[in-house]
Amino acid sequence: MPLDQTGKISFDDIYTAPDPRAFFGTLRGLDYQIPQLAKPYFSTLIESYREDQQVAEPTVLDVGCSYGVNGVLNRCDTTMDELFEHYGEADSLDHEELLARDRQLVRSNGGATGVRFVGLDASVPALEYAHAAGFLDETIPADLEANEPDPEQQDLLDEVDLVVSTGCVGYVTEKTLTRIARGARPWMAHFVLRMFPYEPVAEGLAELGYQTASIHGVFKQRRFASAEEQAQILDTLSTAGVDPQGLETEGWLYAQLHLSWPHGAATGLESALSTLRERG
Repeated sequence: MPLDQTGKISFDDIYTAPDPRAFFGTLRGLDYQIPQLAKPYFSTLIESYREDQQVAEPTVLDVGCSYGVNGVLNRCDTTMDELFEHYGEADSLDHEELLARDRQLVRSNGGATGVRFVGLDASVPALEYAHAAGFLDETIPADLEANEPDPEQQDLLDEVDLVVSTGCVGYVTEKTLTRIARGARPWMAHFVLRMFPYEPVAEGLAELGYQTASIHGVFKQRRFASAEEQAQILDTLSTAGVDPQGLETEGWLYAQLHLSWPHGAATGLESALSTLRERG
């Protein structure tokens, strides 16, 4: 598989298929787990916002959402392993049969109630599937690195209370996140690979009145797909002054959790997520 400009394996093809089977099939082989590890942190973020801001139904924007994975994990109270199994058993289904099966998955599970999930991604097929299946309530098909949101997209962004991501920061930069933040000033929680600095995002958001904190510790994202990918990432980390010993040298990509929120809001958020990390 080819390497992209960051040194990582390019997975472009699995994000643009008509349904998530290639996505889950490929990432299952790499023990992809960051959305599962992020799930309790996002749940705590949502509950903290609901209590702090007295909003009964927060709107959560998932940046780089692909097929709405964070939405389905929370909405259906499921796990990555269960989703790997769910799609691994679906080879014989046609598109409409799979879609009907996923709609039933949403109907038959409790999961997160009182939460509205909006997905932002450049992949129209992934968004269309996630919305049709019920993993997402609304979608924003856009590349905010290259373009300003159009009026309809801006209306949706103005309704956002919380912004989350699990691996897209580095591909999207402060340009995207400040375009999202400048209207509604949502709280943010981003799991960012250690090879990508968060400082430019924090600085861009600071100009909009945000403060930023990083939760101590690291989170496994996935295994390296090849020795070549690992070598490239180790070189990138070294150039960035990040020590990979005992982490990326052992065969895994690792992420850190960064929080950004408007000054004066998010009372107790950093403490709540830090406590969750200590328990984990």
